[in-house]
Amino acid sequence: MTEIPTIGNARVTEDETRQANRSWWDLDADDYQDEHGAFLGDVDFVWCPERLREADARLLGEVAGKDVLELGAGAAAGARWLRHQGANAIAMDLSAGMLRHARAAAARSGVRVPLVQSDALALPFRAASFDIVCTAFGAIPFVADSAAAMREVARVLRPGGSWVFSVTHPMRWIFWDEPDVSGLLARNSYFDRSPYVERDDQGRVTYLEQHRTLGDRIRELVAAGFVLRDLIEPEWPEGHEETWGQWSPLRGRLFPGTAIFVCDLPAR
Repeated sequence: MTEIPTIGNARVTEDETRQANRSWWDLDADDYQDEHGAFLGDVDFVWCPERLREADARLLGEVAGKDVLELGAGAAAGARWLRHQGANAIAMDLSAGMLRHARAAAARSGVRVPLVQSDALALPFRAASFDIVCTAFGAIPFVADSAAAMREVARVLRPGGSWVFSVTHPMRWIFWDEPDVSGLLARNSYFDRSPYVERDDQGRVTYLEQHRTLGDRIRELVAAGFVLRDLIEPEWPEGHEETWGQWSPLRGRLFPGTAIFVCDLPAR
């Protein structure tokens, strides 16, 4: 089928969004793991293509003994790393295809965590169930109502808990997703919140990503009751010559590709 990408004035319902996300990641799971599985590892927590690891950054703080939910976990390498560090970790994802890879990686590594298939907008957990919720590029860039996702995270967190998530840096929205010099030319408005959408030749949505500005993200967090403790913009490290989709040494050395929001839910 011919994929027809659009950006600007693209209108997609929440149901279309959910169906497209599930279908895309189910169909793409094998190719994604073939391409990126070695980079992500079986028992590791990698925040971004810039190779920032939780083992070094410690954005989650002390995790031993904590109840932790990895949201949009994919193959759940992060949740297994958390389990290896002594956390009571659960991995959740919308895609059965990605969770199939999570089961395979658990068998390879011998590190197992509970796997839950669910939507980020309706987390199947009681209120105040977790000390930490985290995700590396999971769920938040794909749901239409990310403000509602923030409220759901706040609901399942205990007072004093932490919410840490990484997304594509909003300024990347200005550029096309090309790792070479063609990806250095500003083409899109930073202020256009319309999603990037791909449709098949029958008009069905097959893939989409949402855009929010930095200010939008902060307002979503504040409205959900969070306090923003830090905003990490990882720099491209010396010696890292690997290209991951739009992330490349050329672009990474000029402007940020990832934003990591480190947030706390105040104790009542």
